[in-house]
Amino acid sequence: MSSSLPSLRDVFANDFRIGAAVNPVAIETQKQLLIDHVKSVTAENHMKFEHLQPKEGEFTFEQADQIVDFAHSHQMVVRGHTLVWHNQTPDWVFYDHQGHMVSRDVLLERMKQHISTVVGRYKGKVYCWDVVNEAVVDEGGELLRSSKWRQIIGDDFIEQAFLYAHEADPDALLFYNDYNECFPEKREKIYSLVKSLRDKGIPVHGIGMQAHWSLTRPSLDEIRAAIERYASLSVVLHITELDVSMFEFHDRRTDLAVPTKEMIEQQAERYGQIFALFKEYRDVIQSVTFWGIADDYTWLDNFPVKGRKNWPFLFDEHHKPKPAFWRVVNG
Repeated sequence: MSSSLPSLRDVFANDFRIGAAVNPVAIETQKQLLIDHVKSVTAENHMKFEHLQPKEGEFTFEQADQIVDFAHSHQMVVRGHTLVWHNQTPDWVFYDHQGHMVSRDVLLERMKQHISTVVGRYKGKVYCWDVVNEAVVDEGGELLRSSKWRQIIGDDFIEQAFLYAHEADPDALLFYNDYNECFPEKREKIYSLVKSLRDKGIPVHGIGMQAHWSLTRPSLDEIRAAIERYASLSVVLHITELDVSMFEFHDRRTDLAVPTKEMIEQQAERYGQIFALFKEYRDVIQSVTFWGIADDYTWLDNFPVKGRKNWPFLFDEHHKPKPAFWRVVNG
């Protein structure tokens, strides 16, 4: 340890792995924090389709390799994220040279080629994969999002992705990953999807609960209900993208240069409650990954409100522990 701070990794060593999403800049600018506190890393963007295969057959693994090498050089494991998603997938995947949508068979072959190449490259180096990401709709009667994967292949695109990933690395744990996973309507859709896949013998080993939460939502009761519902499927649970936004989604304020004392205290209380709940379910939750590590960099800056700073982590912009950190480590 570079300081006298307790290590998150060590505090929870008997409960679950502590992880963080990283990028090539983060492993330079936040290197010491990661080394001190993290046991697992996820590539924030650099294992997504558009980064790894921007043009057909042209794989660009340099930055993903850099992240994997960083992890292994510091005795960390790697979560792979993500193989099939409706976002950050280049247009060439779905269209031919004339601009027409490809056939089911062509898209399945492109999916298989991509998954086989990527998962095969990192076999033995990446212990689990978010195979399919965010395929369920939030609201309404439909179960699945109307993505190009689904439009061209059909509803079984999810099954095929898991089968291809399992074929490429039979030892990897395979996850379905989604957001808004604790709100009852979407929770039941995710449950139904994963149950139907497992009932067919598809190798879905876990559910990734993204956990992009706020100071008040979802409620602790909703989080608990989701954990119990998913765990009833006898799958592994990973908290895959944890952050606690200082703003509710509908809050469009842009006038705060720093968080108020009240917000900081509310976030500390919230994180304390969340981790106490996670510890209750440490028999089913094997990993808790933050979608970042410190407030100097977060995807929530400028989202969903442009020009707005957010402060969603346990460490501040100067990599100092916030009250939330102490609430988490002191239980």
